[in-house]
Amino acid sequence: MDALVLTLIALGSIALLLLLIIRFQVPAFVALILVSVGTALATGMPFAEIIPTIVEGLGGTLGSVALLVGLGAMLGAIIEHSGGADALSRRFARILGPARVGAALLIASSVIATPIFFDVAFIILVPIIYAFSRAARLPSPMSIGLPIAGLMLFIHVVVPPHPGIVGSSAILEADMGLVTLLGCALVVPVGFVAHYTARLLNRRVYTVLPETLARYSEGPAADPGDGTGPQGPDDSGPSDQGGGSVKAPARTEPQAPPGTGSVLTIILVPIAMIGLQTVGSAFLAEGSAALGLLTMLGAPPFALLTGCLLAVYLLGVRRGWSMRSVGRVMEGALAPAAIVVFVTGAGGAFAKVLSESGIGDALSGGLLGLGIPLLLLAFVLAALLRAAQGSATVSAITTAGLLASTVSEGGYSSVEIALINLAIGCGAICLSHVNDSGFWIVSRYLGLQVADALRTWTVLVTVLGTTGFGLVCLVWALA
Repeated sequence: MDALVLTLIALGSIALLLLLIIRFQVPAFVALILVSVGTALATGMPFAEIIPTIVEGLGGTLGSVALLVGLGAMLGAIIEHSGGADALSRRFARILGPARVGAALLIASSVIATPIFFDVAFIILVPIIYAFSRAARLPSPMSIGLPIAGLMLFIHVVVPPHPGIVGSSAILEADMGLVTLLGCALVVPVGFVAHYTARLLNRRVYTVLPETLARYSEGPAADPGDGTGPQGPDDSGPSDQGGGSVKAPARTEPQAPPGTGSVLTIILVPIAMIGLQTVGSAFLAEGSAALGLLTMLGAPPFALLTGCLLAVYLLGVRRGWSMRSVGRVMEGALAPAAIVVFVTGAGGAFAKVLSESGIGDALSGGLLGLGIPLLLLAFVLAALLRAAQGSATVSAITTAGLLASTVSEGGYSSVEIALINLAIGCGAICLSHVNDSGFWIVSRYLGLQVADALRTWTVLVTVLGTTGFGLVCLVWALA
């Protein structure tokens, strides 16, 4: 089929996908499957091959995504319900002192956001942000909360086990270990940019929404050293549904927050295992027993499983929780994670159809023929799709599907493929606005009117995404 026709079909498919999700409120999973079938039919794919292609794309993506997202959700749920986020935040605040509470919470949030999805992680930290903002006598939680939200979202789009970066990595067959290490490395400089950009944006005084001001004014101010303020697990016990929204019957487990060392160990050990495998593969002989062992131990699913087992013991059993209570928390985390997994899998099916039908080759080849570098193309496509439909995960997976054939046939190194994935992630954070659920979560909890949220939150995340992309380009040039 002619390249121009394929390109028009691609544009029409994406437009139809956006229309179904935004205008008609069709669930993203159903919309992606419907558009996948329609795209296959429009491109002339044989009838007998359409469903097998969709199943292959769905299954291939879920093979990587389900394990990582499921284990990551369970790990995050244990940290959430044990009070680990609160303990970590207060520890950093004590170390850096009252004058640097904002920086302390920013550092703590970067650790907390690694295993926990953005919206859940931010909502967990809201009481802590409010308490420390009141202690600093700030008129609103904006000064402390804005950079925290921005950095947490950046981590959500560039660091596994979050679904967008995991899904795009699976589609482009990237080395997940390299993606993880490079993504974590990006977080450090982007964190500084988040801190100083938010400081500039906060020079202006914003009118706080009345309902947010009422919530903010309630409750005591926190003292970084006294252990008061919001606690992680409350008397109502761990959630049955995950996300902290539905509470289970009262439990008898201890309410004291866990030690900071335990929380850091649980989060950093899986990252260290993945890093050790990636580094070891560069120095150990191919086929050696030592490399084989490291390959197993450093595989992201095994590393996250190790983190979950550590969390069960260090934050649960060792502190007096029954295995029944820990199990309920872990199982409850899988319900909301399942939605993410299925949407990501459907995105993989759509990506497979785009690849097998020749659309990916036609579209990316045509744009590359215009002289647009692949790295820039990945960033721009992801940013445009993000602005159009709001979901960072859907934009990342769709962009990966459009570029999959070009990447697989381009002879790129493992480092370059990892950087392409990160460029997609950096694009997927940009241009958050009213069609993004995260926009409403941040604006309502920080008390921002829509116009003010566009001036602050939208600007901040776009700056962070652009900064991350610039750093990716720098590494690409040096690689």
